[in-house]
Amino acid sequence: MSDAAWLLSTRAYRPAHVPDLPGAGGGPGPDHRLAWLDALRGIGALMVALHHAAPRYLPELSATVLRWFNPGTYGVIVFFLVSGYIIPASLERRGSLRRFWVGRICRLYPLLLVVLAATALLARWGPGQLREGLGERDPLGVLLAHGTMLQDLLGVPNALNVLWTLSYEMVFYFLVAALFAVRQHRRSAPVALGVAALGVVAGGLLPAAALTRGLGGGPVIAATALGAAVALCAVASGRTSWCRAGALAGGALAAVLVLCNGRIPPWQGLALLSLMFTGTVLYRMERGQLSRAAGTAVAGTVLAACVLSAALHIGVRGDAVTGGADPESAVRIWSVTVGLALLTFGAAMALRRQYVPRLLAFCGVISYSLYLLHPLVLEVCDLAVPWQQHDTPLLMAAYLALLLPLSMLAHRLVELPGQRLGQVLAGPPGGLPLPRREQRAGTTVPAPGEPV
Repeated sequence: MSDAAWLLSTRAYRPAHVPDLPGAGGGPGPDHRLAWLDALRGIGALMVALHHAAPRYLPELSATVLRWFNPGTYGVIVFFLVSGYIIPASLERRGSLRRFWVGRICRLYPLLLVVLAATALLARWGPGQLREGLGERDPLGVLLAHGTMLQDLLGVPNALNVLWTLSYEMVFYFLVAALFAVRQHRRSAPVALGVAALGVVAGGLLPAAALTRGLGGGPVIAATALGAAVALCAVASGRTSWCRAGALAGGALAAVLVLCNGRIPPWQGLALLSLMFTGTVLYRMERGQLSRAAGTAVAGTVLAACVLSAALHIGVRGDAVTGGADPESAVRIWSVTVGLALLTFGAAMALRRQYVPRLLAFCGVISYSLYLLHPLVLEVCDLAVPWQQHDTPLLMAAYLALLLPLSMLAHRLVELPGQRLGQVLAGPPGGLPLPRREQRAGTTVPAPGEPV
């Protein structure tokens, strides 16, 4: 079915009750998707895209909103909650760490490589410019850091301002894979609470970028790239002992980077990870693996911990996620933003059997393209029309009118072929398969599209 036909199809956006079959397949087509998750991803992608465009085209409205609420951070947290909900489900559905990683790599890297290439071409031969600090770095180190997708935890400026979130996505994948390897993947509630508690207790004590400052950027990048490659090769071997060792090594690497080498304050990195695991807790609750009271209590406790972490540890300058502000304002902005993101996810989950607007859900289908392409589209728009000093809604509309078709095209020409390649390369299950008793217990889901 074409993208346009899918957009016009009403059944694509009414959640269907698909039987839970262990090892069920299902591609990226609309009949296999969960529309409410698509809608959440659409909300997340659009909020980030609007957040970055608003200071240009709607500066007065943007300034008013940012005094209380950060739309970009809100969109990112919604994304993280969705990832937390569906990524462990994807791993358990595949029943294999090797198949999981092949799927993730083929899902994320094709479009990322295209966007990075476009960024470099614009900077080298076009009117674009590299982000501040990137041009002074060793090109090989920059390429290697972005190749791991952990550049935000390696002291390397992001080639695009939105790529920092992919580093935390990758950390989450490593941690989830490590838990799966030791059969602790069902313990989502203790993990979410533990990570949140660590942010409260030690978030202000942990050193930021300590490894890069102490050892130098080059050695840290090289060691991380080598460690990640060895871990993934061990997982790909298909041998159970190597697979488990590789998953644990990857999890340890991710944990060290978050605790000791993040760009954003450690308390905030831990808060974001606790929110991702909260998404997993809500998945467990929805699947009947955790009581509704327990799931709600965990979500509320994590929210309280995120607010408390900010109140205890936020710096004078605010931080990179909340946007620079005085401490009191930064705590308020962070608290409101996190609370609204959790409320949005909870409302969508409660209404998941209701009709979902087709356009919103379709934006979720192409959300990865929306997310990665919008900084480049903004750069092109800035060349055509310099930044405005007054509100110009027509320019905002023109920006969206350019972004949406380009994202649809990128989804069709880059994302979907990559996903199909991943299905081919994944092959038959192998390496740490899910125990049969867990398959019978209903740990799989109706093959929804795997979000980013």
